[in-house]
Amino acid sequence: MPVAVRPALLGVPWDASSSYVRGAAEAPPRIREALWSPSTNSATELGVAVTPEGLDDRGDLALPDDGQAARRAIEAAVREVLKTGAVPFVLGGDHSITYPVLRAYRDVPPATILHIDAHSDLYDEFPLPGPGQPRGAGDPFSHACPFARTMEAGLTGRLVQVGIRTATPHLRAQAERFGVEVYGMHRLADVPVESLQGPVYVSLDLDGLDPAFAPGVAHPEPGGLSTREVVALLHRLRAPIAGADIVEYNPRHDQRDLTARVAAKLLKELIAVATRNAG
Repeated sequence: MPVAVRPALLGVPWDASSSYVRGAAEAPPRIREALWSPSTNSATELGVAVTPEGLDDRGDLALPDDGQAARRAIEAAVREVLKTGAVPFVLGGDHSITYPVLRAYRDVPPATILHIDAHSDLYDEFPLPGPGQPRGAGDPFSHACPFARTMEAGLTGRLVQVGIRTATPHLRAQAERFGVEVYGMHRLADVPVESLQGPVYVSLDLDGLDPAFAPGVAHPEPGGLSTREVVALLHRLRAPIAGADIVEYNPRHDQRDLTARVAAKLLKELIAVATRNAG
């Protein structure tokens, strides 16, 4: 099948916005190792071959320690990819990177974000202020907050979340406030994937999968998606793909690189979907 898009790979090794343990910054090279491992090949289930020659690998960003400066650098790097007409596939890093990535699209925002995760990441700030504490005591750019910032900034017309199974009262209120469509594990069959309007940006947090399939994450949440369910969900997409990120892989918690291999598999299938849908 001819390649109808130019996929670009960009590593964003940032985990300073993680709320529990660090390690996600070490993920991009480990996912690349799994992607090009001789234990597998370039084939995808849709018949698109993902090869080094067909993938514009921009390497990993060298990010400053300061969060604000790092977010600016991430946004600028993704904007440079977009200027070339390529489709960015971003390897995190913790989930906080999604907000600056989406800011790079601010001139032409994706019509829909498809977000796969155990957590909705809609906190106003994290941690939330305790009794008697003023707003602002937490971090508004935590990895628990990217979609609150995204919706506030009007960076998409529609946010569809799949696999959510940790919705606190605050998060439910935030979802209602922003008009987010939330499909928990008991509603997987209801996700209107085929009818999503494009372009679609896919944000894939690996803890959306059950830890039996992706143990290498900082916040394992039992009761999640299988690898097969995620692949099937992605294959159901019919709209053009604006870009994607795969985040929250933590190699320090992995077993036999299993989660790295899952991330590489999902990356290949995302590229295949983008290719098919563009054609």
